[in-house]
Amino acid sequence: MKVIGFAGFSGAGKTTLVERLIPVLGLHGQRVSVVKHAHHKFDIDHPGKDTYRHREAGAFEVVVASDKRLALIREFERPTQLGVHELIAELDASVDWVLVEGFKHSDLRKIEVWREPAQGQAPRPARYAEDEFIVAIATDTPEHLPAATALPVFDLNDVDGIGTWLLQNASRFEYKVDRHG
Repeated sequence: MKVIGFAGFSGAGKTTLVERLIPVLGLHGQRVSVVKHAHHKFDIDHPGKDTYRHREAGAFEVVVASDKRLALIREFERPTQLGVHELIAELDASVDWVLVEGFKHSDLRKIEVWREPAQGQAPRPARYAEDEFIVAIATDTPEHLPAATALPVFDLNDVDGIGTWLLQNASRFEYKVDRHG
């Protein structure tokens, strides 16, 4: 399994980039999973549905499955922040790539998605100069990057180029985590 993160400010284009990259990798025969950081009040279940009713009744976990998909819903008894490594461990290990959206402070190799702020907006600092885990930058204004860099810089809309680069450098993204130290 190979893992690459996508980090950047809200509205920078992370979700769109990940969404467009999935089929690019798929065309190369790669199975892709996604881990996304969400805000604490998100829900994938809805009132009135059986699974919602089971959760409301106090079930710790509800697994719902059909011949097309499986979903696991786990209720935490108190606020719990799972780390990105714990979430990756929940995935099928036979997947080729895991694209991680968010978790900008993680120790995963990441592509920073950076956009110049709109006129009148406060400047948005880039992380690539300080974060040793950022291995490339995707932007629509490379000429306005806040600091010079030797890292690869991709056009944010060049998903084929980003996908090709990931595949050519796949060994750099092989996921290994030391659970004992």
